[in-house]
Amino acid sequence: MRQLSSSIILIVLFAGKLAGQNKVRDSILPYTFHFQQTLVTQGHFNFPAKYSGVNSFQTSESGKTSITSTIYAGIRPLRNLELYINPELAGGEGLSHATGIAGFPNGEIYRVGDPKPTIYLARAFGAYTLPLTSKTTVDEDDLNNVKGLTPTRYLRFIAGKYSLADFFDLNAFSHDPRTQFLNWALMSNAAWDYPADVRGYNMALTVQYQYDNWMVQVATSLEPLVANGSKLNFNYAKSNGNVLEVTHTHQLKKHEGNIRLMAYLNQAPMGNYKEAITVAAARDTVPDITAVRRNGHTKYGFGINMDQEVGRNAGVFAKASWSDGHNETWAFTEVDQSISAGWLQHGAPWHRPQDNAGVALVVNGLSPDHRHYLEAGGAGFIIGDGKLNYAPEMIAEVFYQLNISRLHIALSPDYQFVLHPAYNKDRGPVHIVGLRTRVAF
Repeated sequence: MRQLSSSIILIVLFAGKLAGQNKVRDSILPYTFHFQQTLVTQGHFNFPAKYSGVNSFQTSESGKTSITSTIYAGIRPLRNLELYINPELAGGEGLSHATGIAGFPNGEIYRVGDPKPTIYLARAFGAYTLPLTSKTTVDEDDLNNVKGLTPTRYLRFIAGKYSLADFFDLNAFSHDPRTQFLNWALMSNAAWDYPADVRGYNMALTVQYQYDNWMVQVATSLEPLVANGSKLNFNYAKSNGNVLEVTHTHQLKKHEGNIRLMAYLNQAPMGNYKEAITVAAARDTVPDITAVRRNGHTKYGFGINMDQEVGRNAGVFAKASWSDGHNETWAFTEVDQSISAGWLQHGAPWHRPQDNAGVALVVNGLSPDHRHYLEAGGAGFIIGDGKLNYAPEMIAEVFYQLNISRLHIALSPDYQFVLHPAYNKDRGPVHIVGLRTRVAF
């Protein structure tokens, strides 16, 4: 923990110095620099459980803390070309080693198995924009966004290392666990098994076509070498992820909203749930999905994602997603169906206009094949209680974000209620409390 504290102090001091330089830069210079550091501390009250398995949420444990620190640097060397690089530090632990709940309560933690802070390259990518009209809008300086003029109609190519969630399945009120809801199932459509390494990043190519208030985008990417693995599989012909999304932006009584429709198809050497059960029955053993992995297996699904401003300082969102669920989860989390909805309020009525608050509900479900596999005693990389008395996993989250703007600090108390953790009526419910501390320049 002493090493973790030293790393935090050094990064904050370094980022503060660069941020100070950033304030005095000439505003026309085509580059951007930002920094963020987020710590999440969570704990839960003891809860009842009739039994536990290899990947069960622990009924009793001490609190856990995670940390991420990211530098966002970018430049526009040519008029229509942008280049970005994001070195990142991550460390700490999640509750129960980030297992036991499909909609895991901390979107800032990774299942890397080692709490030691590690520095790595999160993103390194380029974006080339081909204008299709002379009409433009102003794009403000932001994370991985150089300030400038963007045509209202364009063709854009994005290639390199990044997260597919940087561009797909966006939502104005439920997408960023560093500033909004913490739960995994509220970051993205939970049934989208989006291709990524264990930290959420990938090598990918994205093509975007923007036509006024419509956008169509498609991406193809690698998949991890093994489920939830740290290394990517460069045998693209046999292991790849593909996603298509259509977005429409509209105005409803002068308030902006978005509707996104998505479809995806992944291919990887996944195990098949039915096959794992059949093999285990013949051998009189517990089914093991890793024993039946082979090339040629696929996973496909769909999602809808909506956000809508309902006033000057408030917005609502709703999401729904579905996966075929025949083959094992390979990259994100063990959810085959999910619906969620919530409210985000900017500005508190008690004279705190800079604060935010939100409340959301999530219901996650499993496919029949996935459910039967867990009932027979099988386990995935996120969940597995040894048995299963199935019921949908239901989660409620509420948070309040206290922004101290002059210090660039935000403090967010957070509470999550989890009914039927890992889809099991024989365990829980779980009450999780936490505090998120964020510094951003």
